[in-house]
Amino acid sequence: MQRTESLAAAAAYFDDGGFFADLQRRVAFRTESDTGAATPALGAYLRDELVPPLAALGFECEIVENPVAGGGPFLIARRIEDPALPTVLSYGHGDVVSGQDAHWDEGLGPWALTVRGDRWYGRGTADNKGQHTIALGGLAAVLRARGGRLGYNITWLIETGEEAASPGLHAVCEQQRDRLRADLFIASDGPRVSAERPTLFLGSRGAVNFSLRLRARARGYHSGNWGGVLANPATVLSHAVASLVDARGRIRVEALRPPGIPQGVREALADIAIGGGADDPALDEGWGEPGLSPAERLVAWNTIEVLALGAGSPQRPVNAIPSEAVAHCQLRFVVGTPWRELADIVRAHLDAHGFGDVEVQVTLEGAATRLDVENPWVDWARRSIEESSGQRVDLLPNLAGSLPNDVFADLLGLPTLWVPHSYPACAQHAPNEHLLAPLAREGLQIMAGLYWDLGEPGLAPWAAGRLPASVSSSFS
Repeated sequence: MQRTESLAAAAAYFDDGGFFADLQRRVAFRTESDTGAATPALGAYLRDELVPPLAALGFECEIVENPVAGGGPFLIARRIEDPALPTVLSYGHGDVVSGQDAHWDEGLGPWALTVRGDRWYGRGTADNKGQHTIALGGLAAVLRARGGRLGYNITWLIETGEEAASPGLHAVCEQQRDRLRADLFIASDGPRVSAERPTLFLGSRGAVNFSLRLRARARGYHSGNWGGVLANPATVLSHAVASLVDARGRIRVEALRPPGIPQGVREALADIAIGGGADDPALDEGWGEPGLSPAERLVAWNTIEVLALGAGSPQRPVNAIPSEAVAHCQLRFVVGTPWRELADIVRAHLDAHGFGDVEVQVTLEGAATRLDVENPWVDWARRSIEESSGQRVDLLPNLAGSLPNDVFADLLGLPTLWVPHSYPACAQHAPNEHLLAPLAREGLQIMAGLYWDLGEPGLAPWAAGRLPASVSSSFS
């Protein structure tokens, strides 16, 4: 019974077509969740597609209805070898963003898995059906290699509303706290830093979406007859936005700037290269906070982004001063930012700069998380991934994007490890979403190695008194 056997079994699952067949079925479920309504496909995906293979691996499965009206259901699957053993909690989401069917390249579509070279196209291949299929495949390989025993317990939580801001996730995790109790969290979502090397990230930036709106008057007025005596709300609002963030993307509101970057975070990011891939955009020199590296600006700092601007009729402008203007903005932020106070902070800032008539409305918000890079689980995971892949790991203290990681880190109080199997140019949320086949195969072996190493006595840093039964002795 060797670690290499589990990695070989994971690779064989890919090589013999089993992984392709499973992902092909899963992509075919039209599990869109960002349409404003929970469709029957969400429950069917959990019930018909995920429960049978999980049950075959020894999991007890339960579909949990969403306490939020209109939200999709959850699946809680538990495999308990011994209540005295430590427990791993894992997570995935079966929902996807809208298919955008008409915008895919000829011969491609969101609901069929199509292979072109190393790219496997289909909605959810990268986010998140492909990724939780990789994790489940790695787990199954370890169970086969160890004769049906892991040496620890494992719980899976699958939601169907992540692309709709995870309605009900906090409530379900609070209600099911005892059944979700664990010692460690491991999951797969988001992209690697690059396709070339594995990535391990420990949390995510948070996000607050907010709108600024100036309602000047009930209707528009002719710009020739009234220009120069009526305030233009689009002009005023543009200056209000400019008071928040300057022309080079630097935040001008001191309270929304993050605390200093911890030394451990700086060290982790010191050799992280951003961009440079064939499909990556070129970085804009001089954009963002000065004095920071691109990795520090992207991962360890805050940004204010203008997502959309509206005034008048952009598609067919007319000679009229618009009656109102709106700017939909977003703060991406790291741990230590007073994000819950954003509305009050922005309100006070606008008032102080003479924009008292501009309304502020928060529309969406989610917390930032970051596991300490010195946590013993970080070194354990990095060593495991490097042993399985033969490559150095890119360690991100937190993902630049956002995930509902606060549920696991803050509400459930777990150390959180994320091991992504996608890459930056995967086109997630866009037409032509795809998974790179070599990354999927490597990811299966990485996950098999992690699940194997969790059962090694004395290797995984479980808390005292929560050690797994003896099954082997080392990484190899």
